[in-house]
Amino acid sequence: MTPVFGIAGRSGSGKTTLIEAMLPLLAARGLRVSVIKHSHHDFQMEPPGKDSARFRQAGALEVMVASPFRYAIVHELRDAPEPTLEEQLARLSPADLVLVEGFKQAAIPRLEVYRPALGKPPLHAEDSSFLAVATDAPLDTGLPCLPVNEPAQIADFICRAVGLA
Repeated sequence: MTPVFGIAGRSGSGKTTLIEAMLPLLAARGLRVSVIKHSHHDFQMEPPGKDSARFRQAGALEVMVASPFRYAIVHELRDAPEPTLEEQLARLSPADLVLVEGFKQAAIPRLEVYRPALGKPPLHAEDSSFLAVATDAPLDTGLPCLPVNEPAQIADFICRAVGLA
């Protein structure tokens, strides 16, 4: 089973920026890393009016767009329930690690990206699945605090936590 590790935090805390900074560091270790990002908003993979969007609007359940550089599959739920994280993980190609942004309710090990300047309460105070906090300020918590602007330290922590170090 591929190790899964979550990166959670309030909107604007820097989750995506942290993952983006860690990906080349993890790749330099020879790790194949996939990412699942959860969104509460609708999203478009292609501009309206393009062929693949027209196929979806016409009723296709799935549309694959393929090129010599990448492919993407867009699956329309059409009122079906949103797939669970486990169901989404099963769709991924084999990897050494999957980083998950969002899916706050999933029972996976995770760290919180927390910036007190946002003025919002931390998530880790109410959720025991957090193993650490990546932050830019001193915190009074029983969890390890990692410097959010040091992605190499956070990548090291994640690799140790999932047994890849």
